[in-house]
Amino acid sequence: MRSGTLLKQALESYRSDADVGPLPPPVDTDSLLNTFHPDHLRGSVVKLGVGVNAGDSCQRDLADLLQTEAYIDEADLAGTPVTDVDVLVIGGGGAGCAAALAAAEKGARVLLATKLRLGDSNTVMAEGGIQASIEPDDSVQKHIQDTLRGGHHAGNPSLVASMAEDGPDVLRWLIHLGMQFELTASGDLQTRRAGGMSASRLVYCRDYTGLEMMRVLREAVIQHRSIEVWEQSPAVELLSNEFGLKCVGAVLTSLIDGQMRIVRTRSVILATGGLGRLHLNGFATSNHLGATGDGLVLAYRIGAKLCELDSFQYHPTGLVYPSHLSGKLVTEGVRAAGALLLNANGNRFIDELQPRDIVCAAILRECQEGRGVRIDDERVGVWLDTPRLEQTQPGLLERQFPNLMSRTKGSGLDPRTQPLLVHPTLHYQNGGVIIDTSGASTVPGLYAVGEVAGGIHGRNRIMGNALLEIICFGRRAGYAATAKRDRGPKKVTLEHINQLRRALTLAKMPMTRRAPQILPAYAKGGLWTR
Repeated sequence: MRSGTLLKQALESYRSDADVGPLPPPVDTDSLLNTFHPDHLRGSVVKLGVGVNAGDSCQRDLADLLQTEAYIDEADLAGTPVTDVDVLVIGGGGAGCAAALAAAEKGARVLLATKLRLGDSNTVMAEGGIQASIEPDDSVQKHIQDTLRGGHHAGNPSLVASMAEDGPDVLRWLIHLGMQFELTASGDLQTRRAGGMSASRLVYCRDYTGLEMMRVLREAVIQHRSIEVWEQSPAVELLSNEFGLKCVGAVLTSLIDGQMRIVRTRSVILATGGLGRLHLNGFATSNHLGATGDGLVLAYRIGAKLCELDSFQYHPTGLVYPSHLSGKLVTEGVRAAGALLLNANGNRFIDELQPRDIVCAAILRECQEGRGVRIDDERVGVWLDTPRLEQTQPGLLERQFPNLMSRTKGSGLDPRTQPLLVHPTLHYQNGGVIIDTSGASTVPGLYAVGEVAGGIHGRNRIMGNALLEIICFGRRAGYAATAKRDRGPKKVTLEHINQLRRALTLAKMPMTRRAPQILPAYAKGGLWTR
């Protein structure tokens, strides 16, 4: 048995009114991250061998996915039905819907293709809120500084500034669509402060902000006459012009009948989300079933440059007990409201409102050094002290966190009386496709928005910027994608695939694996196959 206090013993010794001791003095954050954060696990990072990022560091599982054979070749295009549109949006989460609505607003004929159903995405799982500098003691500059600092100054300042500046207008746009937010007694938007923020900036709807956002976006897309939606239609390849230098469409398949269709377009907007279902480094994930990194694969193969491929966010408070809730999040809003993190000895070990990567590393340190609460040889965590929060603010959990209360009630837990056992869970990809302030990638005709895009968060994302980012850059890309009014592509090819195959062959790399993965191996039906 590995070291740590067993769950039964830890529960028996827990007291919500016990002294938790003083907060330890600040630690050397670089040392903490380099020693305990999963990004720094030995053997987890390799150098890419082919493609526009050749020589760059990349997480091993992602590298294996990026350097793979395609599913299709030129012969598959013959006789395949063709659809022509002005803008193709690939992805039906918050970023894709925002992009589609913006493009349609400019008069474009838009096709939105989504792998699963419209709205099945990580957006609906975002609980905590959306950042925007609207309080008198806050400012756009503070928001920019917090974001850059939280990302270890690896983010692109121009992208961060664009996002922060758009914040108040994004809120107005969402409210105009019908999105509900928590209000103060005087009717103003309620805000709170979370990890990495220097001011109260988080606007929220209880603990299901992303679900509420997706509700209004989905309704708006469905009702818009200029937007056509294809559900259960993942993209298996992007299309280039005859020189392989421009994105002019995509090949979609159907999860229902397996039939392929070609979409020709002036602009493609990738909004495919993250890769949590790859379970990097063996971690549980908070991500939805379709988060398999498809957009990164497709963008990289057509030549789009990527960034921060060795940096991922592990949310500090994923449930670890009971086992069927493994990876499900307890929103950072609970810590923002005052809940403490305690080790098995009942002691605080980190400022709960430090940036997520620091809190994550601190939890892993406690677990690895024997101060965690152990369930068995594989599962260990620390306490999120919700009973103490309920004791100091009676009724708060039911008022502000109904999603948490519902989820735990179904598993026989009551956070008001029993602390929650939590452990970091794979949550977000910090990097992705390099974009400019309009969401344009380095490949003409190809845009990327939302979690598939990189350069905004640097090497760590602070809470509330994800929901802001998907609307900010979704709208920007939607507007920019309609700017060119040419006649559209004359010829679509897979020339970039031919170039990839030559590169893989010259590098003597195996060509047995195919991508994109579409669904995780354990999903019903397994991997997508032709």
